[in-house]
Amino acid sequence: MSPKIRSSLATWAGFAAMCLGMFMAILDVQIVATSLPDIQGALDIPPEQMSWVQTAYLIAEVIAIPLTGLLMRALSMRWLFVIATSVFTIASIGCAASQGFNSLIAWRVLQGFAGGTLIPAVFAAVFLLFPVHRQGLATTLAGVVAVLAPTVGPIIGGWITSNYSWHWLFLVNVVPGILAVVIAAWLVPAAQTQLGQIRRVDWLSLLGMALALATLEIALKEAPSRGWLSPLVVGLLAVSVASGVGFVRRSLQHTSPVVALRSFNDRRFTIACILSFVLGIGLFGSVYLMPVFLAFVRDHTALEIGTIMLVTGVAQLVIAPIAVALEKRVSARVLTALGFAFFAIGLGMSMFQTPRTDYDQMFWPQVVRGLAIMFCLLPPTRMALGHLADAQVPDASGVFNLMRNLGGAIGLALIDTVIYARGPVHAADLTARLASGDAGAASFIGIPASLLTGGAPSPAQQAMLAPLLEKASLTMAINDAWMMMAAVTALALICIPFAQQRAVPQNAME
Repeated sequence: MSPKIRSSLATWAGFAAMCLGMFMAILDVQIVATSLPDIQGALDIPPEQMSWVQTAYLIAEVIAIPLTGLLMRALSMRWLFVIATSVFTIASIGCAASQGFNSLIAWRVLQGFAGGTLIPAVFAAVFLLFPVHRQGLATTLAGVVAVLAPTVGPIIGGWITSNYSWHWLFLVNVVPGILAVVIAAWLVPAAQTQLGQIRRVDWLSLLGMALALATLEIALKEAPSRGWLSPLVVGLLAVSVASGVGFVRRSLQHTSPVVALRSFNDRRFTIACILSFVLGIGLFGSVYLMPVFLAFVRDHTALEIGTIMLVTGVAQLVIAPIAVALEKRVSARVLTALGFAFFAIGLGMSMFQTPRTDYDQMFWPQVVRGLAIMFCLLPPTRMALGHLADAQVPDASGVFNLMRNLGGAIGLALIDTVIYARGPVHAADLTARLASGDAGAASFIGIPASLLTGGAPSPAQQAMLAPLLEKASLTMAINDAWMMMAAVTALALICIPFAQQRAVPQNAME
């Protein structure tokens, strides 16, 4: 075996280890979400504080993602991954050993910050480690891992919850984490560290970026329940905007910015970031809405929900080799347009659910979305990063992946707002339709038309109808959220023709 082949195989093995670390970081968010009630009961956490177990992780993650470029320049790709994965693994052990709310939150912040650097590091590695003719396969591998983790998360979390204690939600990261660290330290190509990059950091700019992202994340968390015009939300958004403006101004003026924003001068990169933002809305939103519907309307367990949602993951795996082949033969703009068009259709197919919708009715919408997601992620990634100079890729990858997470955060806030606002409206409308003898309303809710009285329901009937009416109105509100996501995804098609095409990437490796 020639040294060149050994080197190639070693690089692929190191890259696979990086993908494993990224998979665990993304999976952690989903499997913890499925078992928050178990953690709450075990640690005696007040219900109003429980959401911070997830929010603390997400705030730290969203701050870390754009810092990946700086950290990669300072530590090198190999040692950034090794250190971040080691910290993530140690923090996972700390989470499992927590005896109360404060210690758990502290470990979750550390875990989120370490995990946040892994996603952009992996996507940067695609364009820094591989020649052009191998980048399609590498992007597909990274893309499958990135979108498969949220899909299989519910079934893994449900299985752990059903068979083991909540501690294993975190301890499940330990063995894969150690394995990824050992392989990456051995096989990921080495590069010289530049620790002087840290000393030259503009700390005021860093503070501004962290404050902008943290306050935005908290505002988005609180807005659906408190209202977008509540003093707290308005104040947080004002701080976020002011801090963000200050961060951008200092980044453009400083000779060694925390995050290099010059990639936005490139039209293709900017449009790819817009597409990444929109994908985040649909990707995070669909993974959120399905468990909400299946848990609160269909009364499924976490394990049952995970089993139903596996359809999307299987569809992604089936289309992956086809995506690799098409990436070599079809332009990124065409594949992206097809991906977003079919993803919008898949989202729209779910806007016709009834309280009796289950696996059979959810099958084809999941298949369409699963097949489309790969073309919403892979070609835009090449569009964003494939033509940039090597020195630009780490920062650009951080920003590109940040846009997807911000899209997800804003999308979830909008979805919750739709559900909070539209649920009571649909309940009142259904009640009025029942009072008028509307057989269609009775059929949707799931009651025999013979029970219609042609007048307002009696107190006894209201008590009987209340659970059915609540599930029916929640279903209609969820359908409204599906429609909103489908419309936003379809609108993204408008910007794709403006992404200029280049035949040969600047950083082509022969």
